[in-house]
Amino acid sequence: MKNFLDTIILDNPIRDYLILIGVLLFVTFIKRYLSKIVAALLFKLVKRWSPLIEQKSFVELLLKPLEFFFLLVTFMFTIDRFKFPSVLNVNVYGKATLQHVTDTLLELALTMSIIWIVLRLIDFIALVLEKKADQTPDMTDNQFVIFFRDFFKAIIFIMGAIAFIRILFGVALVEKIIAGLGIGAAALALAAKESIENLIGSFIIFFDKPFRVGDSVKVDSYQGAVEKIGLRSTRIRTLEKTFVTVPNKKMVDSILDNLSLRTQQRVNMKLELSGDTPPERIMAILKDIRAILSNNEKVLQGYTVNLHDFNKDTVLIQVIFNTYIIDGQQYAALREEVNLAIMQALDKQGIKLPGSSTNVVLHNAS
Repeated sequence: MKNFLDTIILDNPIRDYLILIGVLLFVTFIKRYLSKIVAALLFKLVKRWSPLIEQKSFVELLLKPLEFFFLLVTFMFTIDRFKFPSVLNVNVYGKATLQHVTDTLLELALTMSIIWIVLRLIDFIALVLEKKADQTPDMTDNQFVIFFRDFFKAIIFIMGAIAFIRILFGVALVEKIIAGLGIGAAALALAAKESIENLIGSFIIFFDKPFRVGDSVKVDSYQGAVEKIGLRSTRIRTLEKTFVTVPNKKMVDSILDNLSLRTQQRVNMKLELSGDTPPERIMAILKDIRAILSNNEKVLQGYTVNLHDFNKDTVLIQVIFNTYIIDGQQYAALREEVNLAIMQALDKQGIKLPGSSTNVVLHNAS
């Protein structure tokens, strides 16, 4: 039996192959339990910062990357005692042998597993902050968390790319790239000018807060509700329910009207009456309209109802009032209520409109 275990196959005894298979099977069997134990221990360390997060959520985030990490590390440590078979150690490309390629792939896999764990930790931190942000009425806090989660993930991806380059091409190439940044920085900055401007714009939006997620805004020809503020752009759901992506630079540089910050809305109504309307009826309808506005609790004091202009064909009455109602549907209902009341007053006074020449113009006051 001993002689059998010492039999050499591909430069290694059978004993080593059996040990490798046994260890891998054992780790494959216990990796889930081991990962849960490690994740639970890590959760105890961070529990004081995340009282709102359940242990199950934390474990689920780290379970898969930890399983992969433990299995990979076990394989690397076990196979390290193996001698790479000389018959397989052929040149694959140039001077790179199969052993070198295998070692490189294992190192890449290990780096990838570490990046995976770090990304999941970032997700967990973001989850903790989102739970805290949910307790505040400001939706910007939630978007702020998402923004920096994506930002730090982008940094990790860049660092991972640099690590991959180092593994694949060596430290010398990384040093050359870093040295070349001084020469290529201007070209790189020029090529990425818009992206950098949009990134800076996103920081301005988050810290200056000209608008927040959920606000109704108007920028250039677009009007709608802000649904997301990203690293590069802001997403707006328009009144037509289309989804518009506006670069953050444009959101910062353009004249932006935050409609959600309005404290009042103004109605400017111009009512055209027939030119042969008797003066006493005009005075009566002016009095009726003032009474309509005065008796409506949704209309603020300081309204204006006057005979604005007249000629041989028409008499122009101007009605201006402000309301504290901001909601679109409630605002439309108020306009309808006032319009119907004025129509009833006109009918009561026996005043006819000249055809369909009633012109209603709306302005917003903040």
